[in-house]
Amino acid sequence: MRASRLVTLLLLLQNRGRMTAQQLAEELEVSVRTVYRDVEALGAAGIPLYGAAGHAGGYRLVDGYRTRLTGLTANEAQAAFLAALPGAAAELGLGEALATAQLKLRAALPAELREHAGRIQEHFLLDAPGWYGDADRTPHLASVAAAVWARRAVVLRYRRWRAPEEIERRVEPYGLVLKAGRWYLVAGGPSGIRTYRVDQILGLRPLEAQFVLPDGFDLAGHWNSHLADFRARLHTGEALVRLTPEGARRLGVTPTSDGWTEARVPIESIDHAHGQFLRLGADVEVMAPAELRDRIAATARTLVTRYEGRSPSPRTPCRACPSSGRRPGWAGWTRRAAVWWGRSGRPPVRRCPWPR
Repeated sequence: MRASRLVTLLLLLQNRGRMTAQQLAEELEVSVRTVYRDVEALGAAGIPLYGAAGHAGGYRLVDGYRTRLTGLTANEAQAAFLAALPGAAAELGLGEALATAQLKLRAALPAELREHAGRIQEHFLLDAPGWYGDADRTPHLASVAAAVWARRAVVLRYRRWRAPEEIERRVEPYGLVLKAGRWYLVAGGPSGIRTYRVDQILGLRPLEAQFVLPDGFDLAGHWNSHLADFRARLHTGEALVRLTPEGARRLGVTPTSDGWTEARVPIESIDHAHGQFLRLGADVEVMAPAELRDRIAATARTLVTRYEGRSPSPRTPCRACPSSGRRPGWAGWTRRAAVWWGRSGRPPVRRCPWPR
């Protein structure tokens, strides 16, 4: 446990430069006194680090000192290669840099860990985009990424869903997020921090002005808050449904028995829920709200009429009457057909009196 903590302390100083004992204690989740003991142990082991007192003090490594990655465990080495996303790196123009970095990392590993890390790339592949959709075209992704790296403001020409559909806006690009195969830009602007789909960017003009990230801004924390807010706004209603075991499985509901299961599920809107529940077919019965139940019932009646009981249209005769252009005896046939249909429960089959 202590050996792992010492390696972590050493890597923190190597990657971040000067750090105070309090900062190290917070990162390692130990007391300041434990940090003092760990620093003494590293010094006794020959690690060239020193501490300075005062407001600008802290611990740091001697300039130019770098440690090799021999402190990595097998699981850590595997995770390092598994975390690499070659597709995303290539889209950002970093495919070659990623390959080079992996080669350097592999060369720094001992032979045993190098073999373990190689297996990761042989047996695991991450394909982020979904099945039923082509990858989004993002011609401006590289330019957006360059603005993120350089922290330069840009002027976006953007297409959105509400009017006016095309807008132009000056924003400060804080970071990029890859979610389910789709790129999103998190950027600050006159109305606060907003999220933009990169594939909806129609044009981009970089500016010379640079910006500073807001104090305390954390991309991962902001994105998690954005997702939580999105989910809260997405499901604004609730539906009471009865599900067969198959319907419960498809909807992700735990069945309460081998028969029908009653459940309350969140819905986005009546229109959206109407389409979603129709996909379950006969494996679901909507009990409430009444508006949604009536909508699905009306759709079911329409489908029955369309697939089982549709009669031929009077406006599309197989051959028009040569005198009037209408089929002869249509009114009488309609009355007789209605009576016959009502008695038998089956739609009538009409035979055209004119030869084909």
